[in-house]
Amino acid sequence: MIKTIIDKLLGKATAASKTKNPFGKREEVGVDVHNIDPKLVDRRALDVCSTLKEAGFEAYIVGGAVRDLLLGLRPKDFDVATNATPEQVKSLFRRAFIIGRRFRIVHVVYGRGRENEVIEVTTFRAFLDSSKAEQVQGNEKTSKAALAGMKLAVDESGRVLRDNVWGPQNEDAARRDFTVNAMYYDPQTQIVVDYHKGIRDSQKHVLRMIGDPATRYREDPVRIIRAVRFAAKLSKKGFTLDPKTAKPLVECAQLLQEVPQSRMFDEMLKLLQTGHSLASIEQLRLLGLAKGIYPLLDVVVDRADLPFVQAALMDTDRRVAEGKSVAPSFLLACVLWQDVKAGWDKRMLKGEHPHPALQDAIDDVFNHRIGDVSGRGKLAADMREIWVMQPRFEKRTGSTPFGMIAQARFRAGFDFLRLRADVGEVDEALANWWQEFQQADEARREDLIAQVREEQRAKPKAGAAKPKRAPRKPAAATEAQEGSSLDQVAQQAMDSESAAAGDAPAKKRRRRRRKPGAGDAGGAAGGGNGGDAAAHGD
Repeated sequence: MIKTIIDKLLGKATAASKTKNPFGKREEVGVDVHNIDPKLVDRRALDVCSTLKEAGFEAYIVGGAVRDLLLGLRPKDFDVATNATPEQVKSLFRRAFIIGRRFRIVHVVYGRGRENEVIEVTTFRAFLDSSKAEQVQGNEKTSKAALAGMKLAVDESGRVLRDNVWGPQNEDAARRDFTVNAMYYDPQTQIVVDYHKGIRDSQKHVLRMIGDPATRYREDPVRIIRAVRFAAKLSKKGFTLDPKTAKPLVECAQLLQEVPQSRMFDEMLKLLQTGHSLASIEQLRLLGLAKGIYPLLDVVVDRADLPFVQAALMDTDRRVAEGKSVAPSFLLACVLWQDVKAGWDKRMLKGEHPHPALQDAIDDVFNHRIGDVSGRGKLAADMREIWVMQPRFEKRTGSTPFGMIAQARFRAGFDFLRLRADVGEVDEALANWWQEFQQADEARREDLIAQVREEQRAKPKAGAAKPKRAPRKPAAATEAQEGSSLDQVAQQAMDSESAAAGDAPAKKRRRRRRKPGAGDAGGAAGGGNGGDAAAHGD
């Protein structure tokens, strides 16, 4: 004991430190211990493993899939790890694609269209020694030229920018983040290979970082977000973050400022769209990360308790749990609706025309909240269509309803309307009318439109009974004083329809109406988010 203390004071390594293996000790655990049900393993993952092994390579199911299998869950995604290089993997499969720069991986694709399944195949990585890595200034974008051709490179803070050095399995295990994500399952022998006591931590329900947590966060700051996501996902199973793993999170959060915005945006969506959005927000608050991770995520966390946003988050979690598709455009449209509506109302008070005012408000939100990351592509187009559709729901006569249900994003717009009705932002009767209209046959749709027309005709008669009527103000002044912007745009549309339908002479021209398409009558089964291709799906 005294000798050990003296050795420490003199800086001498003890016998224990000399024999300590940073790569852990290989343990092979049989089915009698891990109890993994082979029926839970995806057949395509089995095919990838068997193809690689027949070609003479090692192949294991790895990562979160093994963790979920140990917990008796059916994994959503299956990853495979092998000692074959990306080029060797690609050569073995008809539809395989090498992707990524920071770390090259192979996507093996099965099926086509919406039914396609991707098995991600990674090559065992060598243990990272930052002192031997080439250092560059800036990040992936600003240092793109310097990074060309590099296999191992870091920035000034130690964050890994290139990582394409292959190695043995034990070094690959040491490179993974959490012990429960660093196990390898051979589906043929049903053996689990464990280097870092992952099975023990899984049984104890502990999320523990491999190696020194602060160092691992510096290597890849996105691990901070992954820690939150795994803690949220596994919280229902009783998992908690190991104290040593959780301690450096706040002080290391500033490292996320150097991560490219596109990657941060993707990581934010993983937090919100993997079926545990409410639990993720709870973890962010619990761990002291409610602010400063990513500006748009800060907005989500800040508004998570608002009835409309909370309803959208709950709806997203429900759809994921039911195996239905989700799209970021719907959830972000709900989160940012408050900004759009405020900007729209402000412009309307200035006397601007409703439609351009709405478009300008949307543009401002994209510039301020989303920027150039994803706000100018399909995401922005879908969000814009959802928002612009809202005032059009107020117009339920003429050909407008038929044109509405024929739109590709109608179901997204309708689900948005349904959530607004659920929290009392619009009349529930309006959402119910559109629910019935989209499910009805053509005759019933004509009846529904006729009922609305009769209601609109009755309104002017009630007003005519009054002894005097104030002179009509200019349109701009009237709009500026008449409540919500949504009602104003809809009222203009309804006034036009009333003029055509209610105030016309007795002998009217019969107007031909376009019949709905073949798919219109199908509508959606049930309320809210309906079918798989509905609001959240594309």
